[in-house]
Amino acid sequence: MKLTFPHMGNTFISAKALMEDLGNEVITPPKCSKKTLEIGTKYSPETICLPLKINIGNYIESIEKGADTILITGSCGPCRFGFYSLVEQEILRDLGYDVEIITLDPPDGKPMELVKRIMKAANTKNLYKIVKNIVRGAKVLQAADELTDLANKIRPVAINGVEVDIIMDAFHSMIELVYGVDETLELIEDTKLKIGKVKTDEKKVPLKIGIVGEIYTIIEPFANLYVERKLGHLGVHIDKSLTPSKWVKHHLLPGPFGSKEEKEKWEAAKPYLSTLVGGHGRETIGSSVLYAKANYDGIIQILPLTCMPEIVAESILPTIQNDYNIPIMTLIVDEMTGEAGYLTRLEAFVDLLHRKKEEKNIAGVLPRS
Repeated sequence: MKLTFPHMGNTFISAKALMEDLGNEVITPPKCSKKTLEIGTKYSPETICLPLKINIGNYIESIEKGADTILITGSCGPCRFGFYSLVEQEILRDLGYDVEIITLDPPDGKPMELVKRIMKAANTKNLYKIVKNIVRGAKVLQAADELTDLANKIRPVAINGVEVDIIMDAFHSMIELVYGVDETLELIEDTKLKIGKVKTDEKKVPLKIGIVGEIYTIIEPFANLYVERKLGHLGVHIDKSLTPSKWVKHHLLPGPFGSKEEKEKWEAAKPYLSTLVGGHGRETIGSSVLYAKANYDGIIQILPLTCMPEIVAESILPTIQNDYNIPIMTLIVDEMTGEAGYLTRLEAFVDLLHRKKEEKNIAGVLPRS
């Protein structure tokens, strides 16, 4: 079995290390690129959301490198992600690719079926070995997200933010060359040390922007046109409402009742959206309220075109903007999104936040009449 999976933010780093330690031959999907998107767009339904198109491109590129098995998580509820594995299987079959897709769906009353699929993907029936390596894989995911957060923290205050980009690019190149959890963790720690040595300007006070929206477009840099880097170079410190490690904590570790952080988001969303609408629509609303209460300078929602849960959230965000007097911008991405126009909108939004902050500071200094 030659295993592959979607290239989705830092998840591929953890999945690669975990599966290698379990003794699997892993075909790492190439870094998402224009070629990946062109392939996926060519063979996917025109109106399907962007993540599926990139997934198809990932799979075909990996199959051409020798992959014969695809591992993907599943979902349920009012979101098309729950149909991804079925649609993707049919697309690949129509193209003549004889590959197996192992989908790790929520148990839905059949926990043993999920266990069987996990054993199949892990290529072992030793549950102790599987659980032990999943825990180690989760450590890689947490460490990779911490590295990304550190880069996002240093970039806006660095004397030369491009240094951070160079270090992170080198890290992603080296990921292909390391094997298993231990080597991956060592590489992550070495990279953290390098970023920590980047010279910063203590006088710089970055704006704070919260990123909300559909999880794939938040965490996959290619899908969001490297928004973290663009904002970092504009002097913005960003915080993402969703990361791969947060997803694991929300959905895998606490069981079916949700995590404390997720419950806080649900509670914050209640006055505006009190029920599940699929995907992370409710979390988008709750996270936006929490960012506003934490005095963030602004919020950016990112979603793929036609994403149903996020369209619901988008219609509610203007009310939150008015209630908390916080600027909110929505960015919709698909294969037709132009980078120049995208950057122009980011620059205009950041300029707006700077003016708003300056006006607030001036109002705080002027004496009351």
